[in-house]
Amino acid sequence: MPPTSAGGSLVRRTRPVRWRRAAAIGILASGVAGWWAAAASFNRSTAAVSTAGMRGAPEGRASVLEREIERLHGRGRPAAAPRKPLRNLFAFVRRPAARAAVAPPALTEPAASGARPQAAGLKLSGIAEDATPSGIVRTAIISSDGQLYLVKEGENVTRRFRVARISSDVVELSDLSDGTVLRLALK
Repeated sequence: MPPTSAGGSLVRRTRPVRWRRAAAIGILASGVAGWWAAAASFNRSTAAVSTAGMRGAPEGRASVLEREIERLHGRGRPAAAPRKPLRNLFAFVRRPAARAAVAPPALTEPAASGARPQAAGLKLSGIAEDATPSGIVRTAIISSDGQLYLVKEGENVTRRFRVARISSDVVELSDLSDGTVLRLALK
């Protein structure tokens, strides 16, 4: 049973610090101090060391320097000459596509004054072309009241219009209710 004081609390017996522990702490502290002092004075002695190795005859230093320059230049040269690239990624070349025997006539007339593009709320935003073995297939990009339609010939744009023909800059829409033709042109 541990000794207690009159108040009932435990009394702790203190032991003196042993000499080995004190020596270890002293050695550790001196090592940290030496490390810190060496780090603080590291850059001061580099200038003296770099000039000490340069003593000697100037001709000897020049020949050593020339050999070192030649060695470093040799390392910078490529081992093989670069090949010419097969294609230029920054140049666009349009390749001729296989054309159909009879191409449909191009629609180049702008929208007629009697047409109703404003009434329909349709606008031709663009035309995309895909080259296929059977010919060029065009896709019209039509916008209407926040909607975007990507349609080909024969497909419907809304419930009211169907795409009749698509040329490089004009799209003909057929009104399904009365059969009239609406032409949308790129601007």
